[in-house]
Amino acid sequence: MTQKYVYLFNEFDEAMAKCESDWEGVRSLLGGKGANLLDATRLGIPVPPGFTVTTEGCNDYLEAGEEFPGDSWEQILAAVKALEEQSGKKFGDPDNPLLVSCRSGAKFSMPGMMDTILNLGLNEQTLAGLISQSGNERFGYDSYRRFIQLFGKVALGI
Repeated sequence: MTQKYVYLFNEFDEAMAKCESDWEGVRSLLGGKGANLLDATRLGIPVPPGFTVTTEGCNDYLEAGEEFPGDSWEQILAAVKALEEQSGKKFGDPDNPLLVSCRSGAKFSMPGMMDTILNLGLNEQTLAGLISQSGNERFGYDSYRRFIQLFGKVALGI
């Protein structure tokens, strides 16, 4: 059986089943923010579609020398495809771009302690689509600036 490393926000029941209906187990599996986003989605609170990579996935990635374990990369790609279907947008589409925010997590979240990358998916081509959709050029360029700053800091260490 394949290890499940990715849970969509609408997979509350599946996460609870894996953790034998233990909420603290779900928090350990998905981190506090990931578990809370699943719960908020289950409760019908308007949460944009998303997914969480498990803490097991992170640990296995690190243990494998920063290589994606098993089929975790394929699970991530399938989750992005699910986000495209749920949002009606497409990652990398210059006319209707899907933008994703990535945030690290832990069982207990502490404000200011998490690395975040906003607007993953913005580039020179998708920026035009964001500006066109929003009707706000300043918003588009500010979003792109934030992406470049955060990606540089978090992913590249610059």
